[in-house]
Amino acid sequence: MFIDRAKISVKAGDGGNGMSSFRREKYVPKGGPSGGDGGRGGNVVLVVDENLNTLIDFRYKRKFKADSGAHGQTSNMYGHQAENLYIKVPPGTLVKDEITGAILGDLTFHGQEMVVAKGGRGGRGNARFVSSVHRAPTMAENGEPGQEFTLQLELKVLADIGLVGYPSVGKSSILATVSAAKPDIAAYHFTTLSPVLGVVSLREGQSFVLADIPGLIEGAHEGKGLGHDFLRHVERTRVLIHVLDVSGMEGREPIEDYHKINEELKLYNPRLASRPQIIAANKMDLPEAQENIAALKEFMEKEGREVFPVSAATGEGLQALMERAAQVLAQVKLEEPEVVEMPVYQAEQEAEFTLSRTDDGAFVVSGKGIEKLVIMTNFDNDEALRRFQVIWRKLGLDDALRNAGIKEGDTVRIREMEFEYKN
Repeated sequence: MFIDRAKISVKAGDGGNGMSSFRREKYVPKGGPSGGDGGRGGNVVLVVDENLNTLIDFRYKRKFKADSGAHGQTSNMYGHQAENLYIKVPPGTLVKDEITGAILGDLTFHGQEMVVAKGGRGGRGNARFVSSVHRAPTMAENGEPGQEFTLQLELKVLADIGLVGYPSVGKSSILATVSAAKPDIAAYHFTTLSPVLGVVSLREGQSFVLADIPGLIEGAHEGKGLGHDFLRHVERTRVLIHVLDVSGMEGREPIEDYHKINEELKLYNPRLASRPQIIAANKMDLPEAQENIAALKEFMEKEGREVFPVSAATGEGLQALMERAAQVLAQVKLEEPEVVEMPVYQAEQEAEFTLSRTDDGAFVVSGKGIEKLVIMTNFDNDEALRRFQVIWRKLGLDDALRNAGIKEGDTVRIREMEFEYKN
């Protein structure tokens, strides 16, 4: 089964908590703070494995979570950093953010890695808060939460040569004849609903990957029919074999089909129009094809296209077609990966916090910095609580809440933490 899309949830490991402790040794009666820092949580990393060719494994497992870092220990011992979680994906995997649709990465070669969620840093132990005026701090930080995302994975087939053409022109039959691939073949449209790959071996040391790509129709660049599913896989191929039904059995006109398909390729991605293209005039075993081939060759000569009369049914002409395709492939340089246009953001000063009200009258404080402070503060420790209150005032939260009309006893909510406001 070929699966070319998958949605997964990834959660990096949380940082370990810092330790609050003091030296207790026989000859050190007044030992200082000795609490170590927590370890960093594990990252979630996508890594390309050339032995994979589908995303089918993600049908059965969709949630991935890295381990958290170990907590800090006494005697200034740091907690262990958690191991990264590696998720294997096939070459040609495009990674998108599920919410924004932004392209995060394009994984194409074996061993390529991409960190998709970063582990949280470990909390600092009390030994890190020693200063000239505060020689015996008791507070320690909690670990920072790891990043969490929902990702959309899309697979673009990595093939050297692609068979393109309208449905039922014989692409699957050609692939089955020239390789060991076994695509579904039947006398109705869209038998091939997903790309099928086959290796064509011409002689020792000379082979290439041939893809039978699902047929397309007019409007494919807008997503009609199999639309984008078809065109996404064409992007990766370096040479195209354009299969035409020269017999016209189904009322199709091969020259008209040639124009329509090339127009769809061009509208979807102009780079596709520059791909080397070889014409396979199929179904030459039929009398109608014999009548039409001369006109087709004359037209294609003006277009600068080579025409190979073939018959998938009898195998006629397929060897010559594959030999020529291999020659053209050898002359085509590997393209540089297409540069994805990413938005460029101007660095703007992010607001320290924002205030809002809920239906129950609570004041909600939001902001990356203040929310992170709440998560990493141990509110069971008096010293940590005082530090939180100092930072609260320095941020100007008291003034902002009073200006917003807060009264004694009102609730202030930051993430899952609730506070009762007192003047």
